[in-house]
Order: sequence, then structure tokens, then C-alpha cells
Amino acid sequence: MLNLSDNSIDGRIDTQPYGAFGLLKSRYTNAWLQRLLAIGFLVLVAFAFLPWTQNIQSTGQITMLRPDQRPQTVPSAIPGRIEQWYVSEGQYVQAGDTLVRLSEVKSEYTDPELLERTREQLAAKQAGVIAYDNKVTALAQQFDAISQARDFKLAAAANKTIQARLKVTTDSAAIVAAQLDLEVALAQLERQRTLYEQGLKSLVDLESRRMKAQSAEAKMTKAFNDLDYSRNELENALIEQSTLASEFADKLAKVSSERFSAESAGAEARGEVAKLRNTLANYEARAGFRYLRAPQSGRVTQALSVGIGETVKEGTPILTIVPDETALAVEFFVEPMDLPLIHVGNEVRFLFDGWPAIVFSGWPAVTYGTFPGEIVAIDPVISANGKYRVLVAERSAQPWPEALRAGGGARGIALLETVPIWYEVWRQLNGFPPDYYTGNAKESSKSKKP
Repeated sequence: MLNLSDNSIDGRIDTQPYGAFGLLKSRYTNAWLQRLLAIGFLVLVAFAFLPWTQNIQSTGQITMLRPDQRPQTVPSAIPGRIEQWYVSEGQYVQAGDTLVRLSEVKSEYTDPELLERTREQLAAKQAGVIAYDNKVTALAQQFDAISQARDFKLAAAANKTIQARLKVTTDSAAIVAAQLDLEVALAQLERQRTLYEQGLKSLVDLESRRMKAQSAEAKMTKAFNDLDYSRNELENALIEQSTLASEFADKLAKVSSERFSAESAGAEARGEVAKLRNTLANYEARAGFRYLRAPQSGRVTQALSVGIGETVKEGTPILTIVPDETALAVEFFVEPMDLPLIHVGNEVRFLFDGWPAIVFSGWPAVTYGTFPGEIVAIDPVISANGKYRVLVAERSAQPWPEALRAGGGARGIALLETVPIWYEVWRQLNGFPPDYYTGNAKESSKSKKP
């Protein structure tokens, strides 16, 4: 020993019984110790420059790569009562195989003839739609017939009005002729009276002229009466024409109203037919929901609802099926600080539960019992545990063991850059993430390149 302390043990303790003190005082021993220390230091320096593969380690579990290949629960689409089981746990089923039969528990669906009665209601409503259509057609024909009769009647009334107007014109002309005849008769009567007073004509001639004048006056009176009668007939013809137009307008409006009512009722009946069709389709679909069928081929692993007569609610899981064709994957979680260092396509090596392995995390080439994988997805949103989920699939070059099952444990080692051991020790002591400065140095060197 160097014996540099002020509190030396020489002379205070008897060192003869201890052989080690004698060896230390031997000059041969000091030489070998110095050589061993020098060799150890050189080995340590050489070891510090050995390559070391940086990695990120995390635990995870085996799952399925595709969502449709993961264990699937088969729920009940309707509330019901379990009446019969067609499968047992561990049994292999094909897609579409019947698993469980349920019975209805709601009173509105318990009628065994529900579908047939709904079809009868639908047929009755369809017949009602046809009847409304026929009624609309009949009313349209009636509307056309009334329109034709209106045209004929109005045409006849128009002709009658024209005749009455012509008769008024004729009677007006007759009055003018009667007035002329009366004026001529009165003039002749006056001349005859003058001749009679002069003794040139007899009293018989005078009386004859007076009778002719009275006859002309009577004709004029008759002409005025005929004109009044003709005018009354013209007014009656005009009134009759207006009355006919009003009557036929009322009939046509009534027929149109009935037609619109029939069309409205027909449209309402069509709506009810559509509603009944929808109801019938729902009933038919619901009848199919009473039988739970396998959504895909696989093996029944667990019955979640058991027994006969057990009532289940809508959406209650009944059993679980594991698909027969699966592509395994491993999901594990990484710290947010390590997330920028991993990317889709990076290699990850796994140690699966139940498979022996000899692991040297920094030297993957000498590691035995690990299986490679490739990162296929990284969640962009952090999980509830404060880490990011990474999904890794197997590589075809070195497939994973066939005995792996979903839910098994796995420890993942994401391989990063290869650095000297002294750099890795320095990084670990300072708590820096893997390849943090090396990555920045690479990026800065790339940016400096022209």
C-alpha cells in the first residue's frame, strides 16, 4: 500500500498473523497489481469503444393485426329470453351457423301470427289504394263529361240568346213600320175628313179611313208589346246562360273537390302502405334476430350468458368467437420522449412468454430466442396510461411461433442507432433519450449539404 495516511498502523497493530500485509509489502506483488490495474484499465478503455445498439424496451401483449380477426363478442340484437343453445365452448363454427335461439319478451312481438296479420293489413291498405285510384279515374271521367255537357248547354244558351237578340231587332223594325203605317193612315183620315166636310166624299168613306187608322194604331201597339216581349226573352236567355255557367261551375268544382279528396286519401293510403311495408320488413328482420348466428368462422371460446330461460337485454354479449384465420401482432407502449425516435417500418425484436431467450440488448447479433417484427402503426393520440401505443406485425422472413395466442405477454426491444459504449453510458448517466444529439447532428449535417 502507499501508506500515505497520517494515521499509520505500523507499530500499533501486529501484522504478522495476516499474510495479506506481507504480500502487499512484497515488491513482486506490487508489480503484478500494477500490471493488473493497467490491463484492466486498457480493457475498460477498449470496451468503452465497442459498438452498442441503442434500444427502447417496453412490455406489451399479443393481439390481432386486423380488427376483424380479433376475438369478437356476439351480442343480442333484441331483448329476449334464451330458449336453446346450439353450440358449446371450444366448438368450431362456420360463418352463418346458428348459435343461440331467443324468444320475444315484449308484448307487441309475442303474437305467433304477427307477420301474417301484418301482411293482411298491408294487402288491405294496398286494395284501398287501388280503390282510391279507381275513384280518381272515375271522377276525372265525370269531370270530362260535365265539361262536355257544359259546353253543349252553353252553346245552346248562346244560340238562344242570339235568336232573342235577333227577335228584338225584328220587333224594333216592326215598330218603325207600324209607326209609318199609322202616320200614313192618320194623314189619309185627315184628308178624307176634309173632303167629307166639302161634300166630296161620303160618310162611308170617312168611316172606312177611320177604321184603317185605328187598325194601324192597334198594329203599332202590338209591335211595342212584341218588342217588350222580345226584350224580356233576351234578358231571360242571358240569365239562363249565366245560370247554366254557374251551375256547371259548381258541379265541376264539386267533382274537382271530390277528386282532390280522393287523391289526398290515396296519398295517405300510400303512406300507410309504405309504413306497413317498413313495419313488415322490421318484423321479418326481427324474426331473424331471434337466432344468433356466427358472424365469421372461428372457435367459441366463452359463453357470457348461460342457462335456459335467462333474459338478456338488447346489446348484451352472449358469447365470444375467435376467428380461425388470424394475423398476429404485438401492441406495446412507449414514453412520449421516445416517440420521435421510432417510425413505421422500424424493426422490433420480441421475447414472448414461454419461449426461452438469451438477451444482450446492446448486441442483437448474439441474442438468442428473440423474434423480429416491423412497426406498422403508431397511434397519433396518447393513451390513457400516458404513453403512445405502437402496433408491430411479424415479418415473413422469420415467422413467429405458431403456438402464440392473443393476450400473451411480450417484451419488445426497438432497435435504434449503433453507438460506442462510452457514449451510451454517458447518455444513461445524463438521462438523455437515445440518439438525441446524434440525430440532431445528422440533420444539421444534411442541412449543410448543398
